[in-house]
Amino acid sequence: MTVHRMDHVGFVVEDLPAAIAFFLELGLELEGEAEVGGEWADRLLGLRDVRTDIAVVRGPDGARIELSTFRSPGLAGSPPAAAVNVPGIPRLTFVVDAVDDTFDRLHELGAELVGEVAQYEDVYRYCYVRGPAGVIIGLVEELRAEGR
Repeated sequence: MTVHRMDHVGFVVEDLPAAIAFFLELGLELEGEAEVGGEWADRLLGLRDVRTDIAVVRGPDGARIELSTFRSPGLAGSPPAAAVNVPGIPRLTFVVDAVDDTFDRLHELGAELVGEVAQYEDVYRYCYVRGPAGVIIGLVEELRAEGR
């Protein structure tokens, strides 16, 4: 068995337009949007009468994130608010030009710091931000030119 590549990471969100706006503000591009449903989706997801709206955003390196919200069946549960050290809590990390500026822009869209912005020696500044649907996003600012 050989893994050829990672295709995408997916998140279920409550508010698809807000999640799209969050990732676009981060600097990703909208690759496309679609409605998904039917027997194949029911079989894939192990649910009945699936009707979902999805959007795919793409980073500058080609990494793709699928964002989806379910019209049917309705959303089950609420977004996670667990701590970063809880098993199974996903984190995506992005290298950005300026952590403070990036956080300020995302904060206007509802993002909150998980801890605080921390600096590791003269190598990088790093923080975790809780975004749409409780998704934790790491923001890294490389301080050394050779790291870029």
